Amino acid sequence: MKHADIVQRFEEWLKTKSLKLTKPRRRILDRAFATHEHFSAEELHAWLVTEPGEKTSRATVYRTLALLQEAGFLQALDAERGEMVYEHVLGHHHHDHMLCLSCGRIEEFHDDRIEQLQLEACKRKGFELVSHDLRLRGYCRKCTKKSAAVKRT
Repeated sequence: MKHADIVQRFEEWLKTKSLKLTKPRRRILDRAFATHEHFSAEELHAWLVTEPGEKTSRATVYRTLALLQEAGFLQALDAERGEMVYEHVLGHHHHDHMLCLSCGRIEEFHDDRIEQLQLEACKRKGFELVSHDLRLRGYCRKCTKKSAAVKRT
């Protein structure tokens, strides 16, 4: 999806809430969609502080992230770091996450077999699925190798 279309859709959504696309909101939207990484509100605020442009308060970052999430532009993920992390989901296909308990790495993945099993489980229980998220917790390849190396010494 083109960035101009994303901006237009957010502006239209804000109007339904009797809100405007202010310069700080636009700056936050632009920066959030400029990365393909998961990011926290604090990381986003730090990026905005170090980059040229109008000053944007921490409170405005948090409020705008909440609006972007409510509008379906961003998704929040509890990555068990003590703060939520966000990713833009507008125009992206569904995926799940693997969370490394050692280094905090977040690995995205999609598996059609898991998706099908979830749908079958819902059907068996008569459950109407609206959305879901799957987080697998463990240790990434790098941390597993590091741990094995430490155990050998």
